[in-house]
Amino acid sequence: MKRLNILFLSLTFYCGILLLSTKVKAQTDTTRQYVDVSLLAGYTSNDIVPFWMRSNQYGSIPLAGASGGLLVRAAKNYAIQGEWTERSDTTASKWDWGYGLEARTNVGSTTQVQLIDAHVKVRYAMFEAKLGRTKDVMGLNGDTLLSSGNFAVSGNALGIPMLDIRIPEYYRLPWLGGLFSFKGNFANGLVGEIPIAANQFLVPTDKYAHPTLLHQKSLYGRIGRPHWRLNLYGGINHQAQWGSEKKVYGDSYTLNNVETLWYVFWGKAYGGGNIPIPRSKLGNQLGSIDLGLSYDWDDVQLMAYRQNIYEVGAISKLANIADGLNGIALTNKTYNKTAKNWDWQKLLFEFFYSKDQAGYPWSKPTASGDEDYYNNYYYTEGWSYKAQGVGSPLIAPAHSVRAGQAHDPMDYFISNRVVAGHIGMRGRLYQWNVTGKLTFAKHYGTFTTSAHGKSTGGRWHEPHEEKFVPVSQFSGFVRAERELPNDFFFGICLAVDQGSLFNNSVGGQVSLRKFFGKK
Repeated sequence: MKRLNILFLSLTFYCGILLLSTKVKAQTDTTRQYVDVSLLAGYTSNDIVPFWMRSNQYGSIPLAGASGGLLVRAAKNYAIQGEWTERSDTTASKWDWGYGLEARTNVGSTTQVQLIDAHVKVRYAMFEAKLGRTKDVMGLNGDTLLSSGNFAVSGNALGIPMLDIRIPEYYRLPWLGGLFSFKGNFANGLVGEIPIAANQFLVPTDKYAHPTLLHQKSLYGRIGRPHWRLNLYGGINHQAQWGSEKKVYGDSYTLNNVETLWYVFWGKAYGGGNIPIPRSKLGNQLGSIDLGLSYDWDDVQLMAYRQNIYEVGAISKLANIADGLNGIALTNKTYNKTAKNWDWQKLLFEFFYSKDQAGYPWSKPTASGDEDYYNNYYYTEGWSYKAQGVGSPLIAPAHSVRAGQAHDPMDYFISNRVVAGHIGMRGRLYQWNVTGKLTFAKHYGTFTTSAHGKSTGGRWHEPHEEKFVPVSQFSGFVRAERELPNDFFFGICLAVDQGSLFNNSVGGQVSLRKFFGKK
């Protein structure tokens, strides 16, 4: 512990010295066409990568211990960006296209190559089609980079390759003075071969991993005219893993692939009666119902939002309404318009609660039982992809935590009952762009490892023989970057974990980035 504290103080002092020196012009992903190359070098203690160095990074994670890396990104963006109905150049073509390609190589205790992004896209007016692996999230929040993570898709794992047809930015309908706007998507993707629980198979087999698909859709609306200070937001998103039902259930399964997708699309239950399959929704389905508002003062914008989460249906009776992600984001509209040595761009405050799950004995009864977020009786790795949770990283997979806690081996996620407070910040200090995150969480395991036990439909299951002992966890992160001559950028980051869920660790990384841009 003493060595850990000394390392933490040393890295903090080093960061402080760097932050007091020069002015950065941040490069955002809005340049028309560019190539970005970064050389990385870092170290993490205890052979553990700290939480905020590995979470919400789209799978772009350094190796534990001492490591180096090379990160290369090339992209072509649309000539017109933002909302189509608010474009300034009305003579530009409605057609446009773009691409994104990003790869990372890690060298350390082993050598690893990761394909983070690989997609092409085409747009006609407000409509877009994207094909491939992308760096996208799903849900309403105040800032994707500062948030603790959306419940549905947070950007924690690699993107699942898919074909996504969407309206990516709000389209303002021309009636009623532009009062109503909407956006949404319809996507289908390929997850790959995913392990399925052996007790689900109605046909003899020695192969339990089968091709699995992803279905995703969303619809979001906004109420507010262009000149209004107040705007209201609302929407819903839906994700579902499905596929290979015929290989699991054999001739007992009577739907073809098109019919199965129809059931998945509408969340219809299947089975029961003369079919020896328990009647339930097909696949692993989840999402969130989001509400929000924004208010613009002359110098500051406020965004408040709430993600109401659902998985097996308790939300229809508001039985798990206590659970959700709540947030407030403040944006400084005068950022970088003064000569001050420091300035803030955005502040974000979130409170995440997933402890209820409609799983207490006194909860409102539901046909499906407790929600058991991200764990799934059919897909043994739950809502994960390539060993990383797809949703909020605050809900922890068993392989990511320190040994010794109670864990039902049937559950991929060891703690999905979480209470957490989170702060995110982005701004400028002298010539450095600075981003910071601070998260304090209390973990309560799952209902399976609680004194109450788990419920499935009308059935109650005995608690696991060992009980999860509630633990606290703090995770912090700060990153700073400044511009050097000739479009070079120097960056440094520091992260720390302290608590009883994850192994304590400190990590630091320095980077040298070269930007080749074309407007």
